[in-house]
Amino acid sequence: MHAVAVTESPDTSTALASRLRLAVTRLARQLRTHSDVGASPTQISALATIERRGPLTLGELAVSEGVQPPTITAAVGRLEQQGLVARQPDPDDGRVARVVISAEGRRLLARNRSRKTAFLAQRLAALDDDERARLTAAVEVLERVLEPAPDQQRSP
Repeated sequence: MHAVAVTESPDTSTALASRLRLAVTRLARQLRTHSDVGASPTQISALATIERRGPLTLGELAVSEGVQPPTITAAVGRLEQQGLVARQPDPDDGRVARVVISAEGRRLLARNRSRKTAFLAQRLAALDDDERARLTAAVEVLERVLEPAPDQQRSP
């Protein structure tokens, strides 16, 4: 099969962007409703970032999450009270604390991901083979769209 280059007008791209934004927003909302694990979306996001990138200072976590330091301080405080994270002294600067995820925090994220995946799997099971194939192709395109542009990639 040969790919045919199609040039879309800006109006068509804008309309598609609008539909995609709405669909993604609705999907995110539905996934949040299947996330009943006892933590807020902000806490779950911070916990996932700590798991993926940690140990982090509160400042690094705030920047990574795109929130103000008081917001992250409050979220980490609640996570700490629940035993989902701990603060440890920075090995290079004892005045600085780094936040690390606990075993219970990892279990909470696993439960959260499992519930959301089960919800999506149930919905996808209702699709026919052609719809699943089209969705698979669409996910591959979305993953490519979400990759940072070469000029936006962070240097190591």
